[in-house]
Amino acid sequence: MSTEIPRVQLLLTGDELMSGDTVDSNSALIARELSGLGLTPHRRVTLGDDRHALAEEIAALCENSQVLIINGGLGPTIDDLTAAVLAEVAGNGLAEHPDALTHLQQWCHKRGLTLNAANRKQAMLPTDCTLIPNPVGSAVGFSLTVNNCLVMCTPGVPGELRAMLPVMLERLREQFGITLQKDILRLQTFGLGESTAQQLVMDNHPDWPEEVTLSFRAGAPQLEIKLSVTRAQDLPLRDRCRAWLDALFGDHIIGDGDTRMAEAVINLAREAGVAISCAESCTGGMIASMLTQIAGASDVFPGGFVTYSNALKQSVLGVQASTLESQGAVSEATVKEMVAGALDASGADLAVAVSGIAGPGGGSDDKPVGTVWLAWGDRQKIDTVCLCWPVERVLFQTMVAAAALDVLRRRLAGIGGQSRYFDQRRLR
Repeated sequence: MSTEIPRVQLLLTGDELMSGDTVDSNSALIARELSGLGLTPHRRVTLGDDRHALAEEIAALCENSQVLIINGGLGPTIDDLTAAVLAEVAGNGLAEHPDALTHLQQWCHKRGLTLNAANRKQAMLPTDCTLIPNPVGSAVGFSLTVNNCLVMCTPGVPGELRAMLPVMLERLREQFGITLQKDILRLQTFGLGESTAQQLVMDNHPDWPEEVTLSFRAGAPQLEIKLSVTRAQDLPLRDRCRAWLDALFGDHIIGDGDTRMAEAVINLAREAGVAISCAESCTGGMIASMLTQIAGASDVFPGGFVTYSNALKQSVLGVQASTLESQGAVSEATVKEMVAGALDASGADLAVAVSGIAGPGGGSDDKPVGTVWLAWGDRQKIDTVCLCWPVERVLFQTMVAAAALDVLRRRLAGIGGQSRYFDQRRLR
């Protein structure tokens, strides 16, 4: 067992990465998980499915690192080259690995499939390799030492990589004697920008302790705030920093870890015994989609309504023709009637409705592109707000859907007052 801090490099393979058909999210996932061991990738290389180029790059990377993680190229097709190229670089042969074959047979049997020659190719691995179990997909991963470099190979499917990483991290701990480990607390927030969050921390806690690393990861629709320590003795100090953030951002914090907005809403609704529904126009079903991605959503979500046209707003939700004619589809009156209709049609206790102008056309001086009306409430009280996200169409839909879930979250959690982003996004 080595006790050195290993130099780690990444190699991502696949023509689809080079062409832009697939966006590389795997390197970010790998780097994020490695950070928990105090490791940061020194270099990242992306190559297409070129046998000669892969062989040259693998050999060079193994010369200059103690760990090389290769992601991709383990599939059943002729352009999946990782196993064969790595065997060539290592001076090993390829052989059918009995445990990999058993995995393939069990994977196919579970799905009622016949193991064909193409799939069987995934069991042809370099001799002397060690398997990395894949609990999700058909292709196992494997590791092999090449020129004193530990090479770890994984499939390119993000869900499969994510499921395999815990085993890989444990092997790195064991082989390199890694005892330094970051303890990372991640907070998921909505309605905060990076600069706003950072400035609030600087203004209110200029003496932020150096033992607790504060960092941000921006995304749509959520902003992740991370608090990291590398010593157990600093955990109480991190808890104090967490309390500071709760005081600063409390109503914007959705939850810890990987909590998604819809998950928070589902959990709150379940705890309250409240059924929820949604009526969507400009988001085209995205709110319902976010909710139904959460296991157990059916406990509290009987269904929602996508009423894109005015005719469906009338026939499905009971929006008055006179309202649409006098106020328009993107109006406070319309979304209030959409909420009432969703409550009646679904039998839910709480509903949210959205209607807006996603663009790029369709705006006007008084209702520019990015304008959206939201309404949410129950049979006793319906609240409304008009916001504006003048961004490209899909991002607009994403942010509006998240805002719709956020107003439900706030109502379910009993959070009073208005969110900070209401003032920032309110239509002037």
